[in-house]
Amino acid sequence: MDKQELMKRVAEDNVRFISFQFTDVTGTVKSLDAPISRLAEALDQGIWFDGSSVEGFARIQESDMRLIPDMETYAVLPWSPDTMRRARLFCDIYNPDGTAFLGDPRGALRRALENLEKRGMKYMVGSEPEFFLFRRNGGTDIHPVPHDVGGYFDFSPNDEAVRVRTELMQALDSMGLEVEVGHHECALGQHEIDFHFSNALRSADNVLTLKYTVKAIAAQHGLIASFMPKPIFGIAGSGMHCHQSLFDLAGHNLFYSPEDPFNLSSLAYGFIGGQLQHARAFSAVTAPTINSYKRLVPGYEAPVYVGWAQTNRSALIRIPQKIAGMATAVRAELRCPDPSCNPYLAYLVMLASALDGIDNKIIPPEPFNNVNVYELTREERKDMQIVELPASLREALFELEGDTVLKNALGREIFEAFMRAKWAEWDDYRLNVMDWELSRYLETS
Repeated sequence: MDKQELMKRVAEDNVRFISFQFTDVTGTVKSLDAPISRLAEALDQGIWFDGSSVEGFARIQESDMRLIPDMETYAVLPWSPDTMRRARLFCDIYNPDGTAFLGDPRGALRRALENLEKRGMKYMVGSEPEFFLFRRNGGTDIHPVPHDVGGYFDFSPNDEAVRVRTELMQALDSMGLEVEVGHHECALGQHEIDFHFSNALRSADNVLTLKYTVKAIAAQHGLIASFMPKPIFGIAGSGMHCHQSLFDLAGHNLFYSPEDPFNLSSLAYGFIGGQLQHARAFSAVTAPTINSYKRLVPGYEAPVYVGWAQTNRSALIRIPQKIAGMATAVRAELRCPDPSCNPYLAYLVMLASALDGIDNKIIPPEPFNNVNVYELTREERKDMQIVELPASLREALFELEGDTVLKNALGREIFEAFMRAKWAEWDDYRLNVMDWELSRYLETS
């Protein structure tokens, strides 16, 4: 889309305000809002802003930064009222001298994908973010109460959950996301909306779009939408399974090989081997919160053990069954990411891990098909050389600190900012006295 076409669409959509959006290293969406009269200037010159207060961005003495809108990301926000119709544009971040800002998560992924294209490949991702819808329950204290009593794939024509989910899918469709399916997940109040796979940059944009759209529509119904990985003790948490493949520039799936029993090419095996080798380290980015590791425990269908299989959902990487005549559908489903991650950085480290496996011909171990890893003893897992994902954010951060491949992929600016933010999160958690501790120790100690 060029400037002239965008200005025409803005006029036809009766847009009054534009939100110029970007993220910090943690994945929080930031926005600079301007009246539509500023759009033409912004497209020509960018939007200047003070980056010194944004996590991972500039220091005070070098705070001026510039947003350059990506015109292909134009979308009207469907929940905005007609009299104040608002649209959004995702932006990349540049320094005053016109060079790309190396601390920009979206820009980092874009550059990695451009380098990949020089190798004749495209990284395709289809993510499946899960979320909860909760009823508001009192004032300042938050005690999540699921807003429905449905189960996996449940349907009721009079169910509020169905109505809200349908409205969500309509909103996402109007914003250009190719929604494939929406359904109720396993837990009470838990839902999933899947959209068609696309190149990794657009897929990451779609994840962020889905998250704030779900929150906005839920709020209109008096509900709280949460992408927290484990909001309720004792039930399944929310993941963001990522279906991945590499295509050549002509659109052929490089994962597919008709001669292999799993229909996987040697490139696909290297891809899988690399991700398995770096899984413990990239968990810090794909499962980046304290709460993430309360989801990654045995017994709730979340992957805990590093390995792969064709149909086994206890595997970290699952290879879905190929449908006859659909070579494009051959893919590797990575099951450990959760929706609290910054999708630009998550896809970046996932890709870097995979390319390391391809370039260095890392052979994955034997798949554990027809084996429920959760039921194996510690000794049996040791004999099969199955290792576990980190059990805490602290453990994952130590793994990331020791992984040169992923540190180089993130770049010094992003790596240092990310580690600074996450160690601060860990220290805050470590020093906080929680209700569980008081109930357990206050009178017994």
